[in-house]
Amino acid sequence: MSVSVYYSARRAEPLTGAESAAIERVVAVRTESFPYDDEESLYLYGPGDGDEDDEIVAGSTKLPGDPGRWLPVTAHVLDSVTELRRAVGGAEWHVHLDDVDVPWDEGEGYVLPGMRDAALVAELGGLHDAPDGQAG
Repeated sequence: MSVSVYYSARRAEPLTGAESAAIERVVAVRTESFPYDDEESLYLYGPGDGDEDDEIVAGSTKLPGDPGRWLPVTAHVLDSVTELRRAVGGAEWHVHLDDVDVPWDEGEGYVLPGMRDAALVAELGGLHDAPDGQAG
């Protein structure tokens, strides 16, 4: 079973040229800094691929199957979406892991409890390395 992060923004007005350029910069910088070459990163759908006429940004990222990579990838993607939201004003954003909404915090952006907890990341990484999925 796979889990994905989905993100979208809607508003009545289309993106301005400056906003489109800002989105391109965020995507380029965040793609370059993504920690794993063999995992899915921030992915924005093309224009017109969205479900709604007023959708101005939309995308998704499939999370890795390796539990040791799950939190670093999730944190990177949510930080990327936070930057996108801050680059595009006046939009209604919806960010979720499958059918669970990711909350917005004005100071931190999109965050999940424990997503930056190094001990938890290490523990999850140990699950992948242990036989039969048991922590060693």
